[in-house]
Parts: sequence; C-alpha cells; structure tokens
Amino acid sequence: MAIKGVLRPGFIQIRVLDMGEALVHYLDRIGLHQVSREADGRVYLKGWDEFDHHSIILREADSPGVDLMAFRVMDDAALTEFEMRVKDWGLSVEQVPAGEQPGVGRRIGFEIPSGHRIELYAEIARAEHHPPIVNPDVWHDLPHGMGATRFDHALLYGPHVDQVMHFFVEALDFSLAEQVMMPDGLLAIWLSCGNKAHDIAFVKHPEPGKLHHISFFLESWHDVGRAADIIARYNISLDIGPTRHGITRGQTIYFFDPSGNRNEVFAGGYTYYPDNPTRTWNEQELGKAIFYYEKALNERFLGVVT
Repeated sequence: MAIKGVLRPGFIQIRVLDMGEALVHYLDRIGLHQVSREADGRVYLKGWDEFDHHSIILREADSPGVDLMAFRVMDDAALTEFEMRVKDWGLSVEQVPAGEQPGVGRRIGFEIPSGHRIELYAEIARAEHHPPIVNPDVWHDLPHGMGATRFDHALLYGPHVDQVMHFFVEALDFSLAEQVMMPDGLLAIWLSCGNKAHDIAFVKHPEPGKLHHISFFLESWHDVGRAADIIARYNISLDIGPTRHGITRGQTIYFFDPSGNRNEVFAGGYTYYPDNPTRTWNEQELGKAIFYYEKALNERFLGVVT
C-alpha cells in the first residue's frame, strides 16, 4: 500500500576541512544562517525561507564529502511503515534516538546500494528565526550573499543505480522524473517525492558513497547571475556556468566550497506531477541534457566528486 509519506528533503551533513573557511563560504557567500554550534563541533545552518531548525550540517573532518542525507516523513506512523519496508528490502536499519541532533526526533538510518547513508525522521523543531506566518512579509531578514532560500537537493555518485531507483520508487514512494539511458543500461536518475523536478539524484560511479554536489534554490535567473558576480568578486572556484540544464530545465551555476565540495545554486525547473511520464535522455543527446546551451560535457563536472 502506497502511503506517500515522504514530504521532502530535510537535511544533509557534509564534511569540511576547515570550519572557519567553510562558514565564511556558506554564511557570507551563499547566504545561509547559522542556527547553532554544538559541543561535538557540528554547525547547523538553514536558508532564509526554511521553517525547520536546520537543513545543512557541517562537520570538520580530514576529507570532504557527504555523511548522510535525510528526508522528513509525514508522521511517526509513516516512519514506522517505512522502517518495515526498508527491512523488507533486506537493508539493516539503525535507530537514532531523539535529540542526537538539536530539535530532531527519532530517526532511522540505512545504507542504500550506492553506499550512501539515508535517514528518515518525522519530527523537527521550528527554527527560532523562521519565515513570518501571520501577515507575512516576503522575507523577515534581508537576504544576503547569493540569497539561498533553501537546501534543495543533492546529486550522489555510486554503484548500483538501478537498484537505488527501484528502492526509492518501490520502498519510499518516490517518482522517477527523469533518467539517462546508455547502451549498457541506466546511467543516471532524478527522483521526486513531490512537485519538484527532483529531490535527489544519482549517477552511476564505481566508487560508493560519493558526493557530486549539494544544491540551493534561488528565486530567479537574475539571482543566478548575481551569484556569478559573487563567485568572481571573491575568487570562488568556478566549475561551470551560468548556464542551463536540459534535464530539469534548471538555470544554474556550479562552484566549489573551500574544502572541494561542489555547490550549485539554481532557479527554475519544471513542475512535476506523479502521473507525468519519465523523461528519458540517451547517449546521443547527453551533452545537451547536462548543459543545454553548450551541448558538450565538462570532464571536471563529470569526474570530480568528494
């Protein structure tokens, strides 16, 4: 029985090499807000238009990359249902008690076939400085930096993308919005749990558990251009853009944080409905799928992961 209990992406935890440099990048340049810094060293951040306590967690480590990505589900009953489904798929489930992260209720965690840790939870505290609710202005504090409104999605690299697709669709009720098919099979998938073109994406890669990028939503194509100005002004390492994707139709620019983790800010993208057909790209049009204007692949974009 489908319960459609996954609401949206909740938070992601990434590793950084130097917390001071990372905070300048994510707070001053991208425009996130610091919520708290815990005794264990983790720092919790959010976008200006997010209600939850946090959506980004930074952890200082010896190597960059991703520790986990979590999704919020409808309620505790849905969390229990998903726990049974995950176990039915043969995956081991770890119980994470309430309070392990500030404001977050109990979570379940498991490793998917691509080697990534995914977590689900139902409860999270509302941020102290959340968007207005009664007679709301368009923003409560003046957006700064690139003006990232929210953490939007992540693109992860790892093996067994076909198994990952079946798991998300059959066990977690995601929809396969878009895919890239190659002569030897499935290369990449874009999965949606709502009306966005994607909430998480995967590309086939021999090494498990890799991060390609984390993405933040901006309000307009003009804001993507302003992000490019900030990247140039502060000599942030640019990957590619501003440009546009054929896949998702997003208007985008990619760059790197000081630790080497790739970031994206983007605007646009199509509205997805669960009864839409899956959009499919093939090998002949792969360049246009990734970079709609250039129609050519950037080797660094395809190969650099953390």
